[in-house]
Amino acid sequence: MRRGGPTLRTRLDLVPFNPGLGWLALSALLGAATILGFAPISLFAVPIATLACLAWLWQRSHSAGQALALGLSFGLGYFLTGTSWVYVSMHDFGGMAWPVAGFATLFFCTYLALFPASAGWAFARLRAPGWVRLVIVFPALWAAAEWVRGWMFTGFPWLAVGYSQSPDGPLSGFAAVLGVYGVSLLAAASAGLLVWLAGVLAATRRERASNRAYATLLHPALVFLVLLWLIGWALQRVPWTTPVSEPVTVSLVQGNIEQDMKWRPESARASLETYLELALRTRGRLFVLPETALPVFNVDLPRDYLDALARPARDRGGDLLTGIPEYVQGDPPRYYNSVMSFGTRPTQVYRKYHLVPFGDYVPRWGFITWIMNTLQIPLSDFSRGEPYQRPLDVAGQRVAVNICYEDVFGEEIIRQLPEATLLANFTNDAWWGKSAASDQHLQMAQMRSQETGRYMLRATNTGVTAIIDERGHVVSRVPQFVVAVLEGHAQGRAGSTPYVWWGNWAFLALVAVSLLLPSLTKRLWRRGA
Repeated sequence: MRRGGPTLRTRLDLVPFNPGLGWLALSALLGAATILGFAPISLFAVPIATLACLAWLWQRSHSAGQALALGLSFGLGYFLTGTSWVYVSMHDFGGMAWPVAGFATLFFCTYLALFPASAGWAFARLRAPGWVRLVIVFPALWAAAEWVRGWMFTGFPWLAVGYSQSPDGPLSGFAAVLGVYGVSLLAAASAGLLVWLAGVLAATRRERASNRAYATLLHPALVFLVLLWLIGWALQRVPWTTPVSEPVTVSLVQGNIEQDMKWRPESARASLETYLELALRTRGRLFVLPETALPVFNVDLPRDYLDALARPARDRGGDLLTGIPEYVQGDPPRYYNSVMSFGTRPTQVYRKYHLVPFGDYVPRWGFITWIMNTLQIPLSDFSRGEPYQRPLDVAGQRVAVNICYEDVFGEEIIRQLPEATLLANFTNDAWWGKSAASDQHLQMAQMRSQETGRYMLRATNTGVTAIIDERGHVVSRVPQFVVAVLEGHAQGRAGSTPYVWWGNWAFLALVAVSLLLPSLTKRLWRRGA
């Protein structure tokens, strides 16, 4: 190479590039294809391949505007394919007219696409040697954009690339150390290494086959890629946590109550009778019902009903955990999306902290609020629980409760650790209909188990109701959209993974160092010239 200038350009770099409509369409198709890496299909190598293609497109862009446009089209393909189920929530169950729901879905997905677009813009603006941009800058920008998306405007971390690696992708072994965003970082780094390696192969195309193979096998890109995946594979087998006491028998109930019927007053009695009938069929010491399974405020439920519902678990020396809307008297009164316990232990409560805009509450966002009021769209308005709550002491376990999509926020789940011995998610995925969203949600719960080294119990209204072990594997589950009771065992565990101790801080430190490297390498380059 020539000192004091850019690195030697490979044959891939010489490919003519002018990102018109054809290239933008290709970028959108790559984004759509990325969804194949997530549940229920779970081809974990696909997102790495599509990110490699995106990194190459960004590398070939002539301006920050071109990279931004390519990132935006990739994001639109990605999110319109992967999160189009929000239309079902808003139209089928939220009461929105289809044109409004369609526009809202497009607007939402366009907002999400701004994050890969901003990463592309920043990638084009940062100058560094080619391999540094691909292997260090590209992963840092991609993962940082996912992290910001996970908290901005209350956060929507759905479809972070790291989730595609759970539970069997080798890179998921890093979840216990760096969390899901760290896995995203390393997945994007793998993509950058592939592009670097492809450039090497193109540059040596005319050499003899033996020389080309020798040079490729010893090239740092391939060495780093293999080493990264081997380390991830080894980390999957590290016993970060240890069993405590005997496994507890659990009964997870899937009531399959139709969403459009659940909150109708005339249907409440039928729902209560269904859950009482299912309770009599359970065999577990820990009996778990889904989010807001009892569609009546706690103060309006007869005590005799709650006693009858909890009796099977109490007779076995255990407890009932159920989702229930909670009324707390005050001025003004407060309403919570809660989980309450009944049984041998005193009644305890967990109140949902991370509320869903337009699902759990109506945000006061000016024009949007005016639209909701004008269209008279029915939405609930719960209060927010405390950010730091203790695990519930039930059935000989300390259960870290999370409700609905709280389990997609790993940094919030670890607030109840290492005290908690089990994780339990109470959700109602009926809002998403028969889409891939429920399987995607299950995959994110699997990542939480890998991050924390804990079993996760998932009690859902329509599915996926499942027991997940500490390595993120589904031990048992029941089919979706059927009335069922999942009987099984859950092993309580003690101890902490590195991620439990430092949360996302280690990941953020890696991103900060990675984004500082371009300026450092530029200075070193100039000194050596």
